[in-house]
Amino acid sequence: MTTPVRLAQAQAFHDLHGQPGCFLVPNAWDIGSARILEAAGFPAVATTSAGIAFSLGRPDHGYLGAETKLDRDTMLDRVRSIAAGISVPLTADLEGGYGESPEDVAETIAMAIAAGAVGGNIEDFTGRDDRPLLEFDLAVDRIRAARAAIDTSGVPFVLVGRTDCLLVDDQGLPEAVRRGNAFREAGADCVFVPGATDPDTITTLVTEIDAPINIVVGLTGNRLSLAELRELGVRRVTIGGSLARTIYHHVWQAAREMAEHGTFRYADDQLPQSRLNQLFHNGRPA
Repeated sequence: MTTPVRLAQAQAFHDLHGQPGCFLVPNAWDIGSARILEAAGFPAVATTSAGIAFSLGRPDHGYLGAETKLDRDTMLDRVRSIAAGISVPLTADLEGGYGESPEDVAETIAMAIAAGAVGGNIEDFTGRDDRPLLEFDLAVDRIRAARAAIDTSGVPFVLVGRTDCLLVDDQGLPEAVRRGNAFREAGADCVFVPGATDPDTITTLVTEIDAPINIVVGLTGNRLSLAELRELGVRRVTIGGSLARTIYHHVWQAAREMAEHGTFRYADDQLPQSRLNQLFHNGRPA
C-alpha cells in the first residue's frame, strides 16, 4: 500500500518534469550516500545500478554475461532500503526491467513502486554482443506495459524510457530520436539517451524528441555544466555511476599508497566523524 507521504513525493517528482528549467538528480548506491545527497539539498535522488553492483563486489552488467548481473530481488532490496532512509523522492535505475518480455517489465515496475520508488528507467540495452539493443517493436511494447502497470497502481510514477543507441556501434542519433518519440507515445514521461555529450547532439535530442530529456554527466568527455545544459533545453540531469566510481578511485589510491609506501596521506582529506554523525543523526540528514 502506498502511503500519503509516498504519493506526495511521487506527485512532486512528477511535477518537476513538467516545469520549466533543468534539475539535477544525483545517483546514490546505499543509504549513506543517498542521505548525503539529500542533505546537500537536491530535490530527489536516483539509484545507480552500477554503484549498487560495485558496493556488493559485483561488476556492472555490460557485456559480461547474465551470470554477473544482479538479480531483481537484490537490486530492489537496495532500492527499498534507500527509499525508506530518505525523505526526498527516489527514482530507480531498473536497467532492462529484469526480463525481456513486456510482462516482466510490468512486474518489475509494480515491484519498484511497492519498494518505495516514485520513478524509474527501463532501457533497451541487452548486454549481448550479437544483439546489443532490443528490437524496436519489443522495446516500445515494454514501455507500453510499464505504463499500464503504473496506471493500475494509481501512483504518478515517473517512467523514463532509455535508449542506448548512441552507445552501440551499429546505431546512432536518428534511431535514438525514433525510439525516444516512440517511447513517449507509449507512455514514457521522460526520455534518457546516454552517450549524448556534445551540444549539437543534445540540441538534436531536445528539439526532435517530444518529451523531457534526461542527460547523464560525469562521464569522460562530458564537461558541460548544469547551466549550459539548461540553456540547451535539457530538463533533467543525472550522474550515473560516476560518483560511486570516484569514491572507489579514492579507495584504490589509498590502498596503493598504504601497500606501496606505508604512508597514510590519503587521510588528510576526509569528512570528519563528527560531521558524518551529524548528517546521519537519527537516520535523517541534519
